[in-house]
Amino acid sequence: MRVHVVSDVHGNAEALARAGDGADALIVLGDLLDFVDYHEHGNGILGTLFGADKVGTFARLRREGTREETVAFSRSLWASLDDPGAAVDEAIRQQYATLFAAMTAPTYATPGNVDAPGLWPEYAGPGIRLLDGDVADIGGLRFGFVGGGLLPDGVVPRRGGFWRPYLREREEFDAAARALSGIDVLCSHIPPALPDLTYDVVARRAEVGSAALVDVITAEQPMWSVFGHVHQPLAARARAGRTECRNVGHFKQTARPYVLRW
Repeated sequence: MRVHVVSDVHGNAEALARAGDGADALIVLGDLLDFVDYHEHGNGILGTLFGADKVGTFARLRREGTREETVAFSRSLWASLDDPGAAVDEAIRQQYATLFAAMTAPTYATPGNVDAPGLWPEYAGPGIRLLDGDVADIGGLRFGFVGGGLLPDGVVPRRGGFWRPYLREREEFDAAARALSGIDVLCSHIPPALPDLTYDVVARRAEVGSAALVDVITAEQPMWSVFGHVHQPLAARARAGRTECRNVGHFKQTARPYVLRW
């Protein structure tokens, strides 16, 4: 059995259409949307809405400016649109129509933090299974899926606005993760909370990982734990007991799936 696994697609539909070549199944671990393209400023949802120059300024402020400068500039961009919510919704739908059409069957997909999972059923065609807190049998192995990201402790979920990422409160995420029993493979968007796996060497900060995923690995000892989210990890792999923990890579940039064989 050969299964290809990708994460952090961020709009790369062309590569996604080839991701399942030669595989018996494709697993997509979320972050389909390209919201802000920090390499090609004219791409992504912000690039579509505001153009490359303004996104370039936004990216520079994210790197070098203060939080207050960044927030003020961001608010000025949204204020320039007649109906920001409708504009974002249309841009998201355009990306999803293209991305889901690129998926080959059979595909098993769970959402990332930069996703709008409520829209997924509208675009998932035959042969695409949407899983979040669910278990699927693939080639005789049990694959458990938990999607989304974690809200940092102490952060209150944002209500309203033009865009709300799929960030889950810790109790909700933990309950979904710990409900995955009897699994051979653990599939998530974010990594287990192991320091080498959560630290991004380019951003120079630790992303939020899940202690509940570590608990699942300890209790279930699956063959593999596969995930994405951290684009430039300090370590792409780690061993936890008998479990191979593996960041499957930043697919938008690499265009290469990670391969599971058994």
